[in-house]
Amino acid sequence: MKRIGIIGGGASGLVAAIEAARTDCNAQVFILEQKENIGKKILATGNGRCNLTNRKMEAACYRSENMDFVAGILEEFGYEDTLKFFESLGLLVKFRGDYVYPRSDQASTVLELLRLELLRLGIQIYTGNQTLELSQTAKGFRIRTQEQTFRADKVILACGGKASHNLGSDGSGYGLAKSMGHTMLPVVPALVQLKVHKSPFAKAAGVRVDARVVALQGDTPLAEDLGEVQITAYGISGIPVFQISRYIAMGLYKKQKMSVMIDFVPERTEEELLSLLIERISGREDMTTGDFLTGVFHQKLIPRLLEQAQIRMNTRVGEVTRRKWQHFSYLCKRMILPIEDTNGFENAQVCAGGIRTEEVNPLTLESRYVNGLYIVGELLDVDGICGGYNLQWAWATGYLAGRDAAGKPSGR
Repeated sequence: MKRIGIIGGGASGLVAAIEAARTDCNAQVFILEQKENIGKKILATGNGRCNLTNRKMEAACYRSENMDFVAGILEEFGYEDTLKFFESLGLLVKFRGDYVYPRSDQASTVLELLRLELLRLGIQIYTGNQTLELSQTAKGFRIRTQEQTFRADKVILACGGKASHNLGSDGSGYGLAKSMGHTMLPVVPALVQLKVHKSPFAKAAGVRVDARVVALQGDTPLAEDLGEVQITAYGISGIPVFQISRYIAMGLYKKQKMSVMIDFVPERTEEELLSLLIERISGREDMTTGDFLTGVFHQKLIPRLLEQAQIRMNTRVGEVTRRKWQHFSYLCKRMILPIEDTNGFENAQVCAGGIRTEEVNPLTLESRYVNGLYIVGELLDVDGICGGYNLQWAWATGYLAGRDAAGKPSGR
């Protein structure tokens, strides 16, 4: 009887286990999870609602040094395949634009249906079992945990990366993969908040503003995004910041000078903003600049922007020269914030970097170095943007690995 061991009880591991057991009903499938419960990270996704996938599913929504690999996986198991899989579990879904959620709006529903299917299929789950060592034997694999030793004909590494280690991803999977001969690219936090060096906007913490953000390496733009940016005491947050954070993190890892340029008025050009301000002056000459900008910017943001333009809050508007307003408009469109760090792996949603994708089969996720070993999910050098893409990657890689592991004959 074939024994398939899955190290990691997260999104990719659970789907891998289910598909393996469905493919070969005689296989003995077991999951080793170091946390006390499986699927803890699933519960935290989508702010507890679980953004399962996205209707706009394309390789361009991912980042990797091997984009052909990403495209191939999505072709094998895409958005519609995810819907079919969860429909087979009994899940009803709903849409918010292109985002797909469980109809219940509860991530716990998704996890419970996965758990029920694991139970139905007779899959053994060992929680509180941290894997300490993985080795190859003449007959397969030996998995040594803190509790006991397991034997397996096939092993699927689904341990996750280093993001949100309190939910189970502590980076140990990288060590297991490397012990089997694999190599990796540097791993940095992604989809994470950014810390600004001596942030001039710290006193505006809590402000949310529609803005464009651009990741800069020196003066070179690397990536940009548009949406709601949140000002924090330590720096900046929000989905647009998350989307560009992996580029900032990679640059910081390489000791490069990294910064973010913020456009606080993305709906207008610099000239249009200046014209608006100049026209607005008429009849308001005796107002203070602070009052003058009320209705244009958030109240907490006004003193911070004026400070950067070296305009006093209590100066009469009529005393401010056109050149000063021109400089103010320029800064509102091109505010440069030096980034000193990310908010760390513990606050990141995913990691960028990981096991090199050329070292695994692009159709099955099987190691090119070790027959019967599979590497899936966040362990690989693939990370998606916000919007259900990282869960899609977990479902897809787990499914393909589980199917192949169960479908291939055991032995060497």
